[in-house]
Amino acid sequence: MAARRHSLSSSIAHLHGDERTVGSPLNPAELVALRRTRLFGATGTVLMAIGALGAGARPVVQDPTFGVRLLNLPSRLQTVALTMTTTGAVMMALAWLMLGRFALGRRRMSRSQLDRTLLLWMLPLLVAPPMYSKDVYSYLAQSQISRLGLDPYRVGPAPALGLDHVFTLSVPSLWRETPAPYGPLFLWIGRGISALTGENIVTAVLCHRVVVLIGVGMIVWAVPRLAARCGVAEVSAMWLGAANPLLLMHLVAGIHNEALMLGLMLTGTEFALRGITAAQPLLPRPTQAAPLTLRDWVPLAELVAGAVLIALSSQVKLPSLLALGFVTMALGWRLGGDLRAFVLASTSMSALAAAVMGLIGWASGLGFGWVFTLGTANVVRSWMSPPTLIALGTGQVGILLGLGDHTTAVLSLTRAIGVLIIGVLVVWLLLVVFHGRLHPVGGLGVALGITVLLFPVVQPWYLLWAIIPLAAWATRPNFRIAVIAVTLVVGIFGPTANGDRFALFQIVDATLASAVVVLVLLLATYRRLPWRELPAQAERPNDDAPAVEPTPRPAAVTDAYADSP
Repeated sequence: MAARRHSLSSSIAHLHGDERTVGSPLNPAELVALRRTRLFGATGTVLMAIGALGAGARPVVQDPTFGVRLLNLPSRLQTVALTMTTTGAVMMALAWLMLGRFALGRRRMSRSQLDRTLLLWMLPLLVAPPMYSKDVYSYLAQSQISRLGLDPYRVGPAPALGLDHVFTLSVPSLWRETPAPYGPLFLWIGRGISALTGENIVTAVLCHRVVVLIGVGMIVWAVPRLAARCGVAEVSAMWLGAANPLLLMHLVAGIHNEALMLGLMLTGTEFALRGITAAQPLLPRPTQAAPLTLRDWVPLAELVAGAVLIALSSQVKLPSLLALGFVTMALGWRLGGDLRAFVLASTSMSALAAAVMGLIGWASGLGFGWVFTLGTANVVRSWMSPPTLIALGTGQVGILLGLGDHTTAVLSLTRAIGVLIIGVLVVWLLLVVFHGRLHPVGGLGVALGITVLLFPVVQPWYLLWAIIPLAAWATRPNFRIAVIAVTLVVGIFGPTANGDRFALFQIVDATLASAVVVLVLLLATYRRLPWRELPAQAERPNDDAPAVEPTPRPAAVTDAYADSP
């Protein structure tokens, strides 16, 4: 057993690098720079919100800005509005990058300072029109279908509601005939929103944004706790994961249900690992004479609550069910790491998940029709998916060589190979966690990363499936550099149309104008923002002085595998 502990500790220490030190309080110069960075990013999100009035995914009907002179002005100047949105997004992303100086350095900001920054950046986006995607209008239409007593897993918005329905008009034409690919819990929530708001688009969209905020709140609650469990500085994990620009752009501004999925999944993972860690033991042994007290059953209740939350997250989107697999392997390792422990953990967690899914399907009246619509999004040929990109490239080569267009056939092959690789690698990661050689949070993050990378369809916000849990576990510089690069590239260059159709010249003009504006801002703020390393000072101000972040306990003590039954 000691050898297993040593192996796990060495593995985690290698993956995490040397980040076990206490962050010192910020000095006066850094506090000033932090306030300016916070203001710079907030200015960017304000520009995004204003630009969304013309470049956002506004509804086709019931647009509250229509006919209002000041609010309707951006829609008449779409290139200007797109320039404002793009400039604001770049400013917010650069502010996040500068904020990393206070999250990764020797002196770190406090949690309260980071929380206030995140809240300030979110506020303008909460009242802005949806941005970067029109998926929220599909949510409204599918929820309305369910409210009318029809099956959203069999009929799409157009056949069920009609082409002239207020919700159908705002749904992209690609999705007007397709059934819902989302789990019954999400559509059940959407049905409640639809019953509350009727056919009022603005009110319904705001209610869905409240659901997103609840999900983001759970993410903000869970990430620092999972990070502490893995021996990672809380502020560092929060900055890289919960404060990531992709979360602000696509979950808060874009109103995607990934916020609820990730919030439930991460919160459930924290509760489950808390129960596994604290159990002494989970089940009474035959030789145990003393009866179990209420205190002994608390860890079991936490484990069950965590597993239930993870199962609920899968009823929003199925990939989050991977978290239950890694929690199950952690439980199996905790119970002894042998075949008996594997069978006991797997059967108990599987039965619990099946019970939750069955209960949700029965209570919502939606059943298990979602299982047959999981491939709905595969009609999209996403360049961000390597299997899809390879197939598209191969098809174009065939056309150039005069061999014909075989893109569809190659696409079926490459996507099938990608799914097969996902299955093999996820099973391997589960076994590694079961043998105590990898932390379940790390295993979950890597598994979701592989899933996203080889998924048939990849959207920019899918990257958060992996980035957020990995931010709580892997902190080596190469990983951070990769996440920063992907975040900036996808966040800045990914959403080119901002939910509406723009002519190519408008996109080019807006991009060039944004580049000029950002360049001028960089020159104007070079000496006022923390682009460079700030001078070290020993003094601390009396106001707004952050508390010293507590030292994370070593992973060998804090993670679920520290002690064996």
